Amino acid sequence: MKAIRKISAVSLLCLTLFTVMTVSCTEENEPPTVQEVQNRNHQTAKTQFINVKGNAIAYRVLGKEDGIPLVLLPGLGGSMDDWDPAVTDGLAKKYKVIIFDNKGVASSKGITPNTVQAMADDAVDFINALNLNKVNIMGFSMGGFIAQRIVLTHPSLINKVILTGTGPQGAIGLSNLPNIIAGTAGLSPEASYLKFGFTESAQSIAEGKASFARVQLRTTDRDLPLNDATSNSQFTAVLAWAQPNADALTEIQKIKNPVLIVHGENDLPVSVQNAKNMAQNLDQAELVIFPDSGHASFYQYHDTFVGKAIEFLGK
Repeated sequence: MKAIRKISAVSLLCLTLFTVMTVSCTEENEPPTVQEVQNRNHQTAKTQFINVKGNAIAYRVLGKEDGIPLVLLPGLGGSMDDWDPAVTDGLAKKYKVIIFDNKGVASSKGITPNTVQAMADDAVDFINALNLNKVNIMGFSMGGFIAQRIVLTHPSLINKVILTGTGPQGAIGLSNLPNIIAGTAGLSPEASYLKFGFTESAQSIAEGKASFARVQLRTTDRDLPLNDATSNSQFTAVLAWAQPNADALTEIQKIKNPVLIVHGENDLPVSVQNAKNMAQNLDQAELVIFPDSGHASFYQYHDTFVGKAIEFLGK
């Protein structure tokens, strides 16, 4: 069943790195204390590490202890600290939310692969290392590419999927990414964030500035920046995903899991037509298009998005 909704107006690609703070950790697989469970929000959740095929992978657990976890997959250049707390904490009020740095990203060790499929394989290895036999996944932008490959290659591991600001292989407009990035040369971190994630309207800019401020609220135990090798590998993977693929929409028809697709009407790097195309080729897809919004539409409309995501996951 397909449902397409447009909500009436009432890291995104986080290419700018924020202030780096000292990272602390707990030993892998240590059971949480009562105090740790109480402190499971975006600003206070401890960074933990787990060994995944010889590499220490950094992660944090937010929210509830029970239920099917929701694993978040960030976009190009993003780490655990590039998620908007309004979204992560909002989701964590109802669900156990796991954010992490994939292999070689930010605080995680290892060499970051330069293909989306290999990144998906690494994410599955991480999920398996946590001994989770069923998860929900939510991917933003490049994380949405990874999420698609995870559910296509390991459908039994996945319960439901949320895709935000993303598209299928050969996504319309994505090949223009180098030019979009070039157009941000000389911009401040905040201006770059607004350029990629929001529109030029006063309301969108105001919401974008508020989101940018929220992203930087965590001041202790902050993530490490991405190194050049990781950034280059991710960029290579994204540009390869952008290459035309005549079979891409046919392939995603194999996805039988429920999928919530969320997109901004004026997404700059990934055209909204990509979301419409995916929704038309998925058996159990629901599409929400936010007006006057860009790549980070779910940050701009965070309250509405969180409510919709919780409703979707709870069905």
